[in-house]
Amino acid sequence: MNQITYLSQFYLLNSLSEESLRLIDQLTSLSPFPKNTCIQTPETFSEGFYFIKQGKVRLYKVNRDGRQFTFDILGEGNVFGEVDLLSLGTREMYIEAIEDCLICKMSKAKFESYIIEHPQLMMKIMKIISDRMVSIIQAAENLALLPLQDRIISTLVRLADQFGTPNSSAFQQIDLPLSHQELAHFVGASREAVTVALRALVREELIQTGFKSISIHRDEILKRM
Repeated sequence: MNQITYLSQFYLLNSLSEESLRLIDQLTSLSPFPKNTCIQTPETFSEGFYFIKQGKVRLYKVNRDGRQFTFDILGEGNVFGEVDLLSLGTREMYIEAIEDCLICKMSKAKFESYIIEHPQLMMKIMKIISDRMVSIIQAAENLALLPLQDRIISTLVRLADQFGTPNSSAFQQIDLPLSHQELAHFVGASREAVTVALRALVREELIQTGFKSISIHRDEILKRM
């Protein structure tokens, strides 16, 4: 599949004409990032907008003690980056490829020139910013107010909404490798505490776990919530 077809699948760009997509194709550069590659650190940040053509990336921060906190996982069709005119809040974050990725970059100058001629793109980006701010505020409230088990459930439901695999059973599998440590990065807890909490959730039949895999029972979770 060529680059224009991929770009047309991005929910950010899917309302644009083929002519506009061809122009974007000319304005972006494509770079591969193998799994576990660090795409960006706060020190290596470069202005521009990045479109994920293939793969998934993790956005996280590191505190003074070296503990990581995962803010989000972005999949194909998502966008991250920052220019003078607007920001998706990723300047101070670490961004890591958790799968083999292909990333399209549009430089600051080219992006600003493009949105002057195509204001509908700016409206879509504003919607993304709004949604992401709501997500960040909700995550902060969860960390501050909810018990660990409920923080885990809230995180798993959000990941299932993003990466859930439909099946015929009552459980929905999250199509994303999740170790106990990686889940701990989401909920701001130790791996040991997350392991204990997951075992309790399995006993309550709210989730099922396997090797780096988790499935959720939505009906039972809704009853609990």
